[in-house]
Amino acid sequence: MSSQSVPVLETERLRLRGHCLSDFAHVAAMWSDPEVTRYTVGRPLSQEDSWSRLLRYAGHWSMQGFGYWLIEVRATAAFVGEIGFADYKRDITPSLQGMPESGWALMTQARGRGYATEAARATHAWGDRHFGAVPTACLIDPDNLVSMHVARKLGYVEWRRATYRNSPTLIFIRRPLA
Repeated sequence: MSSQSVPVLETERLRLRGHCLSDFAHVAAMWSDPEVTRYTVGRPLSQEDSWSRLLRYAGHWSMQGFGYWLIEVRATAAFVGEIGFADYKRDITPSLQGMPESGWALMTQARGRGYATEAARATHAWGDRHFGAVPTACLIDPDNLVSMHVARKLGYVEWRRATYRNSPTLIFIRRPLA
C-alpha cells in the first residue's frame, strides 16, 4: 500500500496522511528529541532507528490495512507528529493479541494546542468504522499525564498495570463507540 493508498483524514486544522520518503527528516528529527521519547521509547532514536520506524509504518498499511498517519497543519503543511494504530506483537502480559494498539507522538513545539486530541478523534472515528466491535488498546507510561488525559477524552479506561521492557506501564482499553 503506497502513501497514496493510506486514507487521508482531515479535521478543522489538521491533515493526516500516509508517510513518504521525503518525510524522513521530520521523522528522524522528532524521534531524536529526548522530550518526545521520554515516555515512549525511553531514549532518543538514531537515524537508523527512525528509518526502521518509517518502514514499519509502510509495512503496517501494506500488511495489516491500518497503521500510522503523519500529522500536518492543513494551512501550512507543517509536520507536527504521528498517530495511528499498530500491531507490535508485544511480549507483554496480559496479551494485546487481536487488539490494535493506538499511539501518538507530537513534536515538542506542537504540544499544548489540542492537536493530539483533534487527530486522535479523527483516527478513532476511522478505527471504529474499520475495526468494528474490536477494542483498541494503548500503553502509557504512568508518569505521562498528558497522554492519559488524551486517552480518557477518547473513551479509554485503565485496564491493567503491567511491565514492558522492565518498565512499568499502564494498559488502557477503548471499546468502539456504537
